[in-house]
Amino acid sequence: MAEEKKMNEETVEETPTPEEELVPEETAEEAAPETNPWEDKYNAEHDARLRIAAEYDNFRKRTVKEKDAAYGNGKADTVAKFLPIYDNLERALKQPTEDAAFKKGVEMTMTELVKILTGLGVEIFGEPGDSFDPSLHNAVMHTEDESLGENVIAQVFQKGFKIGEKVVRFAMVQVAN
Repeated sequence: MAEEKKMNEETVEETPTPEEELVPEETAEEAAPETNPWEDKYNAEHDARLRIAAEYDNFRKRTVKEKDAAYGNGKADTVAKFLPIYDNLERALKQPTEDAAFKKGVEMTMTELVKILTGLGVEIFGEPGDSFDPSLHNAVMHTEDESLGENVIAQVFQKGFKIGEKVVRFAMVQVAN
């Protein structure tokens, strides 16, 4: 009888109960988390909407930058069209004349043009004695003059103009040493 009892215990241990058959062999930590298809769809839609909002924000910022750049470029192009007038008035002022009224009229016109350009934010540069800067000046001639220092502008052929950091026209200069 002891042998039968021992055999019954062995058979009981070897055959799994119905509850044990239903439990998977994986532990709870290893089991894949159950995903809700509605939650997955919500997350995908939410992500798509966030991406669209970010794209719109980037588009808005890019459009503002392009608009500002277009305004700046248009202003620079307009100023560039007026520069020959400035050059002609400057040449007229350098010419000797007996007519004082004519000279006064040219001076008034030049003064008004400079006032308008300054009002638009245009900076006029390129004076004899200034230091040569290749990002602002175009050296068309070179001279050896011991009275002037190294890389100093000796003569200005055309004034330079810039709006902010944008150079509209480089100054044409003669550089010493």
